[in-house]
Amino acid sequence: MRRSIFGTLFLISMAFSWGHDIDAAEAKQPNVLFIAVDDLNDWISCLGGHPDCKTPNIDRLASRGVLFTNAHCAAPACNPSRAALMTGVRPSSSGVYLNSQPWRPVMPDAVTLPQHFRNNGYEAIGSGKIFHGGYNDLGSWDDYLKQTGDPKPVPAVLNDPHSRAGTIIWGVLDVEDREMSDYKMANYAINYLGKKHDKPFFLACGIYRPHMPWQVPRKYYEMYPLDKIQLPEVPDDDLDDVPAAAVKMARPTGDHAKMLKTNNWRYSVQAYLASIAFADVQVGRVLDALDASSYAENTIVVLWGDHGWHLGEKHHWRKFSLWEEATRAPLMMVVPGVTKPDLKCAQAVDFMNIYPTLCDLCELPIGGYLDGVSMVSLLKDPDIIWDRPALTTHGRMNHALRDNQYRLIRYRDGSEELYDHKTDPMEWKNLADNPQYVEVKQRLAKSFPSKNALDAPHDSKRSRKQNKKKQGQGKKKKQPVKK
Repeated sequence: MRRSIFGTLFLISMAFSWGHDIDAAEAKQPNVLFIAVDDLNDWISCLGGHPDCKTPNIDRLASRGVLFTNAHCAAPACNPSRAALMTGVRPSSSGVYLNSQPWRPVMPDAVTLPQHFRNNGYEAIGSGKIFHGGYNDLGSWDDYLKQTGDPKPVPAVLNDPHSRAGTIIWGVLDVEDREMSDYKMANYAINYLGKKHDKPFFLACGIYRPHMPWQVPRKYYEMYPLDKIQLPEVPDDDLDDVPAAAVKMARPTGDHAKMLKTNNWRYSVQAYLASIAFADVQVGRVLDALDASSYAENTIVVLWGDHGWHLGEKHHWRKFSLWEEATRAPLMMVVPGVTKPDLKCAQAVDFMNIYPTLCDLCELPIGGYLDGVSMVSLLKDPDIIWDRPALTTHGRMNHALRDNQYRLIRYRDGSEELYDHKTDPMEWKNLADNPQYVEVKQRLAKSFPSKNALDAPHDSKRSRKQNKKKQGQGKKKKQPVKK
């Protein structure tokens, strides 16, 4: 009888112990804070793309873990870049190449990154721009706050000829930060971090600036006095040695010609820098909330920009190209217990690897449909050998490959560009026709995708809207400039 009582007590204590261990194991499953910043190029201070750029909050996040200094988007446009990152499926595999191609109709069975976390016991919540525009996937989230509109500048600013060049628009706002959509999106994440949660979470926060219009509160403009603005260095013959397909992509007679004609280059650079500064403050607010929360020691933080942005380089503006300015974007990861502070990884990587990396870190199954691979080995040791060039695609059969030294671009018509970043970091000298680089081109070309999916159907509403905008631009050209 006595043995029976002791045996029962032993079993009860063991059951309690096992249950406690299970709870402890679940508690150790890391959370994910997933921060996306729209149209953010490599100008941030920790990447050194512009000498004047001030991003103390993004920089302090980079200093906590691994900063990827040679990271590249899957596509240099919002929709295909985000669709690829969030589904793990490249544009060349899906056919989603452009902003006007909805991704879900051609990938009905794709399991998105937050959806995968939901399916594996996480709560997935988000705010702001994570998927592009009207192509959000509400079934991927337990809760989601859609971005709101921003205040508009006063008429004097709207009508100021130094507040726009064609359809590139900017302007000072005399409003408080709290009136801006990004502030509210950050608040959503901040409020969530301040509450107790029973499940591990995947928390996404999408910051819209520095996406156009570059309209932010005045104090951010004042950080960059106009007379001290440094413009990108752009040779007059920057396009002389590139193929016709590249010139067509650059459209030098479009945005760049308007910018020069209206004498707005310096004003627009000021506005872009001001918008980055505003975005940086919102990132800092979210980081402060994480640091003050009970989740600080058990949360993976990832920050990424969906693609780069030209501000005159190659006589081109916006993204929509296969050069370094459009494909290179910020990527940094802080992983408790894995990454060490102040590490930089110079290996060429692309954003297709983010999905499998997060699965690996959180011990979630990695589906065989993913086009990327885990980068956990790089997070542990950024200097290991990594023989996977970064691949960027813009439009069907237009690709760029970037390794640790070279960029090889091949257009649909077979024409090419090759740049040696060791001697030519600004990509001013096209080496594609130089016979000395035949072997380099052959080696890199092996990584071009073997599949080039047919174009996904276009959104007819979006296409009509874009056509109207183009027609409107054409009409405006005939109107006299008001003095």
